[in-house]
Amino acid sequence: WNYGSMLGMILIFQLLTGLFLSFYYVADGLVAFSSVQYIMYDINLGWLFRIFHFNGASLFFIFLYLHIFKGLFMVSYRLKKVWGTGLLIFLLIMMEAFMGYVLVWAQMSFWAAVVITSLLSVIPVWGQLIVMWVWSGFSVTSSTLKFFFVLHFLLPWLLMVLVMMHMVFLHSTGSTSSLYCHGDYDKISFGPYYWNKDFYNLLVFFIFFLLVLLKPFYLGDPEMFIEADPLTSPVHIVPEWYFLFAYAILRAIPNKVLGVLALLMSVLSFYFFLLFNNYTSCL
Repeated sequence: WNYGSMLGMILIFQLLTGLFLSFYYVADGLVAFSSVQYIMYDINLGWLFRIFHFNGASLFFIFLYLHIFKGLFMVSYRLKKVWGTGLLIFLLIMMEAFMGYVLVWAQMSFWAAVVITSLLSVIPVWGQLIVMWVWSGFSVTSSTLKFFFVLHFLLPWLLMVLVMMHMVFLHSTGSTSSLYCHGDYDKISFGPYYWNKDFYNLLVFFIFFLLVLLKPFYLGDPEMFIEADPLTSPVHIVPEWYFLFAYAILRAIPNKVLGVLALLMSVLSFYFFLLFNNYTSCL
């Protein structure tokens, strides 16, 4: 279960780099984009923290998806509380990444905010009111940016609590294995095997640093270098690669309500695995 420990390390890495960036970022529509440029060009090592932070999100999602698929393969949904808290963490991280993307206040992030937040209007009766509440007005404005910045800053601390709950639930029962043998006689001590295994994490971080320093904006979009302009939209509104599956589902269905439902079910459907209990054990 190396992916879990790797995710913990990435979460702490993102917290530290994000905390540094928040010292200099200004959550105001007039100067948000300029403050990002200020961090990049005028703050000592600001460029380093910024490229580490936004590429760190990609690293986070790579291991998050590997962690989820390994959980499916190992029939980990039999651990109800672990699976439930894990999916909640995943949903919050998706929200967190989206709000962080908007904070740059560039063309692509601004219009992504307009498109995604307007999807809330499909909620019956209160939809329009909720959209206006999120926007803090009649369109995505500086107030929306402040709202997103506050949530983007606070959510990681909630994530830390949920991650601790996730681990408490996991270690109260023990994890799953490909052999489905869960007896204490199968378990080994942490040292030296697990400590050696965790050096794999350091190797991944080394490769990550290397790639980020060589190709810092490889996973970015050219529109992210253009300041947000409410009067002109980009030719194509494209999300980050880790949201492509959800956005493709949304755009594949012409009906807005059904598209949003399908988008939600692309993640929420994993909760249905909690209803299954068909696993074998050697105990």
